[in-house]
Amino acid sequence: MGKTLRIYLADDKPTGILIAEIINWTGQILVGPRSQLDDLAKRKEVARTGIYCLVGLDPENPLRDRVYIGEGDNVLDRLKQHDKSDDKAFWTRTVVVVSKDENLTKSHVRHLENQLVQFTTEAKRASLANRNTPQPKLLPEPETADMDFFLEQIKMVLPVLGFSFLIPKPSVPQTVEPSSPRFVMERVGIKAIAVEIEGEFIVLKGSTVREKGAASWRGYIELRNQLLKDKKIIDDPNSDNLIFDEDTSFSSPSAAGCVICASDVNGRMHWLVEGTTKSYGQWKEEKVELASDHHPEHDKGK
Repeated sequence: MGKTLRIYLADDKPTGILIAEIINWTGQILVGPRSQLDDLAKRKEVARTGIYCLVGLDPENPLRDRVYIGEGDNVLDRLKQHDKSDDKAFWTRTVVVVSKDENLTKSHVRHLENQLVQFTTEAKRASLANRNTPQPKLLPEPETADMDFFLEQIKMVLPVLGFSFLIPKPSVPQTVEPSSPRFVMERVGIKAIAVEIEGEFIVLKGSTVREKGAASWRGYIELRNQLLKDKKIIDDPNSDNLIFDEDTSFSSPSAAGCVICASDVNGRMHWLVEGTTKSYGQWKEEKVELASDHHPEHDKGK
């Protein structure tokens, strides 16, 4: 079952203040660049009790975000304080979450803050600027259920607005499923295995990686260097290659292929469905064709 999300451009421009709401949800999410904090301050909603996220690129790893999560009886007061401090230099975008009916209490937002910090830590998609995890007071059972529902809506809306730090990493199935076959790449002395789950191309732990890059290599070098720095790719004790030390997500098969082969490769061509000669690209084309064959308009034209 789908949901309707409304996004209002308060400044009549996509780079300004955005206000997002889900139909039949009391919550309201406001988003704006730090450079327009004065415009955000004009919104009366920001002076309510709520939670906020300060988001920007991680100075130590520009391939991911850094996030600070906080709460306040008056969110605007907290944002003003952070804007004056020297330890939030990474902050470029602001997220504020309040209630349209103003029913959020201090206990509610402390619970929300605690949960969002935990979700961000577990997702491992961004570094957390919070020094410690706040410990909220226990809420009555009905209020806990209300806040859990509130959290689910936040987790649903933020990715739509371009914030991925709450999205949990997809789990890799132990058995091959038709919707997610295993893909194999064997080139330049390496062998890697991957699956595609929930839109992410995941190279599995134990996949090998070419150590030395080709002279003509240009794509995804920075990404590979960061994976080495993060020790997601390490020396392979059993060969002259490198090896993935954990399951690792990539934005595309080509990004994964370039990192693994240390050269510019077309991942859609060189990743093959395990046990076949069918490329990733051919597999994708078949899925699209199968989906279009079931379209009512397609049947009508026959």
